[in-house]
Amino acid sequence: MITLQVNGLTCAAGRRTIVTDANFSVRAGEIIGIVGPNGSGKTTLIHVLAGIKRPKQGQVLANGQVLHELSQRQRARTVALVAQDERPPADLRAGEVVSLGRTPYLPPWGAGSPREHRTIEEALAAVDLAGFAEHPVHRLSGGERQRVLLARAMVQDTPLLLLDEPTNHLDITHQLELLARTRTLNRTVVMALHDLSLADRYCDRILVLHKGRAHPLEPPAAALRPDIVDEVFDVRAIRVPHPDTGDSHLLITPREARS
Repeated sequence: MITLQVNGLTCAAGRRTIVTDANFSVRAGEIIGIVGPNGSGKTTLIHVLAGIKRPKQGQVLANGQVLHELSQRQRARTVALVAQDERPPADLRAGEVVSLGRTPYLPPWGAGSPREHRTIEEALAAVDLAGFAEHPVHRLSGGERQRVLLARAMVQDTPLLLLDEPTNHLDITHQLELLARTRTLNRTVVMALHDLSLADRYCDRILVLHKGRAHPLEPPAAALRPDIVDEVFDVRAIRVPHPDTGDSHLLITPREARS
């Protein structure tokens, strides 16, 4: 697992600054959620944390190393990204897409070994796609394709996993299974989520982005206080006990119209 340190990070999309002076630390093995309204910079921040985009200012440190100073192979062995609405080449089969996750570990022109083929099959089975290795990507549903990409990230075997809206296209069963699985991977996980209830339930701490500013990284009960949810998302949030378990759950309702 890996620690992540973000120091004075300013992120831009083109010429427009999206996130300004973000500072936070992620402990090894934590599940971190990034939430915010559309356009608040969740995807831009995820891409900077993945090393795909360079920050306008500031640094991202992975176990004390500046992420953007690593070679591409070193970075690919450090962080795996499942991007939002990523579309792998249509002429590939599901198993071939998953096998791309092993590329950072292969020698030049190296081919996959029988052991790696087993690893690919096991990763597909872990995302409920056993037997799909030979299925053409273009014949997969959006949800199946998303799970193939997660399997690719799993076999990449990096200590840091970044997920940008990982529940997109998934039915409720696979949404819950995917988020529950993140807790079993023995990795540090940072994911951008639209659904506040899911972020509240599955994340150890949450970072709220709003109007170019990153709120402090805090446990869900503090990060998603009713006043913050009201201000940032323009909805009403209350915490209610689950009728069976008694666990606290975040209930979101429309805010009452204001005169």
